[in-house]
Amino acid sequence: MSLDVHADATSNLRAAMVDRLTSAGVLTDPHLRDALRHVRREVLLPHAYVRVSGPGADPIDWILLDGSHAGDRQEWLDLIHSDESILLQRDGEPLDALARGPVTGGHMTSMSTYTPATVEALQALQIRPGQRYLELGPGPGVSLALAATITGPGLATGVERDGHMAAFAQRNLDRLDLEATVVEGDALAGHPEGGQFDQIHSGIGVPRVPPAWVKQLAPDGRLLTTLATRTPSWPGQLLVTRTGTGRIEAVLRGRPRGYRPMLGYQWLSALDHRARISADPGTARPSRLAPPPDDAYGFWLAAAYLAPGLVRDFQAETMTIVAPEDESWAVAGPGDGTVRVHGPREVWAELEDLHARWEQAGRPETYRVELGDGTGEQCVTSGAGPRDLGWVLPPLPTVSRPELR
Repeated sequence: MSLDVHADATSNLRAAMVDRLTSAGVLTDPHLRDALRHVRREVLLPHAYVRVSGPGADPIDWILLDGSHAGDRQEWLDLIHSDESILLQRDGEPLDALARGPVTGGHMTSMSTYTPATVEALQALQIRPGQRYLELGPGPGVSLALAATITGPGLATGVERDGHMAAFAQRNLDRLDLEATVVEGDALAGHPEGGQFDQIHSGIGVPRVPPAWVKQLAPDGRLLTTLATRTPSWPGQLLVTRTGTGRIEAVLRGRPRGYRPMLGYQWLSALDHRARISADPGTARPSRLAPPPDDAYGFWLAAAYLAPGLVRDFQAETMTIVAPEDESWAVAGPGDGTVRVHGPREVWAELEDLHARWEQAGRPETYRVELGDGTGEQCVTSGAGPRDLGWVLPPLPTVSRPELR
């Protein structure tokens, strides 16, 4: 589709998107607001997969919307300017000759982050003109394009493992004349040519911060990533800063959503247990703990580490926490002071005990992380007192990753 086709319509959609994010209090940075108004998302996201199968379907049915096709255009435009994540690639496929319409099977291997999360991340990094920006795992390059618009020509770079996606993103960024670069490489190793950057943004979740990321963070720089655990339910967002004197400081906080984990890192899922839990939720017993609210992020983040192996089924009618590898679960409520439990693992008792420890620690919402140079132990703590919570981040998994294309 030509860049000048429907320019007024897409400009209006971008303006409406910016107004919506501003009114919701999500978008506050004037630099990013201007970038969102000018970066043409239709160039970076020329197609989108839409899932039509329900939860648990295997294989999955999709429809591919082609933005250049008149029959898809309005649905596609509305989707790419919405707050939804845009699904772009199945099973690492080439992206230059995708067929429009229904398709069956496969799993998504690349997508754009939903817009409010992109805004939150870029604002936390405090990007300004003239700064050097590194994006690790940029996918289609939406946040990279926004950063490049702010920093200026030649200062924004992405490192993308998937060769098809790297070429796709570079081609579309070139169409926007942003002078941003995408290089093919292993994001865990940082930029392959080294150097230091004022902002580093990881679009992939990692269990701990790779040493190269620490090394490549410039003085007064900021690094933002998701710390991935085995549960997608309670992600943590880590903000790392290097002071002007070179000291590394890092703060971890729970968030409602996070980035997908690195290649080879397998999430737990409650999906396979849903029918069994519905048929037999378990034995009722009194509960010492009212179901904690969803926005008690500091507690749920601690649960991801200190009660490992648990995952929440957010589609259940009442709070349902599953330990899938232990064939155990807990179903709370509804509101009668009891919880139903099943299996050998005392899932709810663990959460009751952890919640009591969290309250004794002062109900922390943020945690300090000691990273050092990234090569030794990375320790998390809520403070220095005897009742404070703490844990050690796990090592990067030693998995066999495919060779770069």
